[in-house]
Amino acid sequence: MPLPITSLYAAILALMLIALTYYVILGRARSGISILHGEDMALATRIRQHGNFIEFVPMALIVMALAELNGANSTALNIAGILLVVARIAQPFGMHPEIATKPLRIIGGAGTHLAILISVVLILIARFAG
Repeated sequence: MPLPITSLYAAILALMLIALTYYVILGRARSGISILHGEDMALATRIRQHGNFIEFVPMALIVMALAELNGANSTALNIAGILLVVARIAQPFGMHPEIATKPLRIIGGAGTHLAILISVVLILIARFAG
């Protein structure tokens, strides 16, 4: 069964992953550090921006796909997808090595969690209400 909604957001997020990956690669090239980050906090920040994306986006896409496969409302799925993309754009700009409460980081984290929760609720609605 095709997943047109999830596929759209997966493609957008895949492009974002490539951008974050090359951002880390450029940081490594500039610093000359191949493994870990040494004492380079700018490189450490880039690595965590990429890592945070990798930690959350796969699960978000999995639950979106499961919701879509279970016949979830397409408007609600698109809301979750848009929210996820916006949150994942905001998150890296809010990450700072010394300030954990930058607004864009909070927006990015909360938006990502909300997108996942929306998809989970859509799965539960589809499974138990139908």
